[in-house]
Amino acid sequence: MRKLWKTLAALLILALVATGWVVYQHDYALREERVEIGDLRAVLARPRTGDRHGLVVFVHGDGPVDATHDTFYRPLWEAFARAGYASLSWDKPGVAGAPGNWLHQSMADRADEVRRALAWARTRPEVDPDRVGLWGASQAGWVMPAVAADTDVAFVIAVGTAVNWLRQGRYNLLAELPPGEDPEAALARRETRLDLVRRNVSFEEYRNATGDREMTPDRWRFVLANHRSDATADLARVRAPVLLLLGEHDRNVDIAETETTYRRLIGDLEVHRYPNATHGLTRDTNDLVLAATAVAAPRALFAPGVLDDQVRFLERVR
Repeated sequence: MRKLWKTLAALLILALVATGWVVYQHDYALREERVEIGDLRAVLARPRTGDRHGLVVFVHGDGPVDATHDTFYRPLWEAFARAGYASLSWDKPGVAGAPGNWLHQSMADRADEVRRALAWARTRPEVDPDRVGLWGASQAGWVMPAVAADTDVAFVIAVGTAVNWLRQGRYNLLAELPPGEDPEAALARRETRLDLVRRNVSFEEYRNATGDREMTPDRWRFVLANHRSDATADLARVRAPVLLLLGEHDRNVDIAETETTYRRLIGDLEVHRYPNATHGLTRDTNDLVLAATAVAAPRALFAPGVLDDQVRFLERVR
């Protein structure tokens, strides 16, 4: 009985230590405030000290993303706070109780959303209007260049951004093709579906022609509105410094095309590529390890150098 009690006591101590460690790891050096920008439900995350800061405005990638991206953004916000920057991010329309539906947005709608956020931010006393820039991942590659081309921003941080919607889709299809599946057959099916997109057919006609049970009416509407997206012309008009971050294990975006295009069109460009990093710049490991890391050491989710390189860039442009 005495041994049993000792074992139970040891397990209890271990559980308390583990719980304390998790709580400690999720205690970020930030002051978070819920704010509203018209119909946008946002979070303003500021450094714990100081009254006036630069600002990084976050532009989400695809999917139903909330303001913190399920807490994924907080290590970034904390790193930016070290460089003297606050961060601003919002729930996508229809996410976490926000009004609207993000699948009803075009890339132009999303760009207008960002412009409204920038205008709001420059009225805030805690924000230095001369040090306001953009951070965005993936699909944000069709939003940020449009904003930076016609709006005064101090910098752009682009994470795994694509250039052309259709070429990105083709690359992603082939990169994630299951072993043994015929690439030519997959591309032929894709071309059939693209023909329906180009003809702007109804969802019912698309469903009847393809039998696709994963596509939803809202997603079909989103594809029809955005499949012509291409960032090339807007990138050519960007004059702000740009930091491009690319994971070498990115299966969503052809990083070689992205880097080549950015180098050709952006004058003030800094590029970092990370071996063994994914589309989102996390370490390329299995889902179980990622989930455990997200709980026990969320700052370690990112590949080595990802956070520090962004801090150094912000210190350079401020």
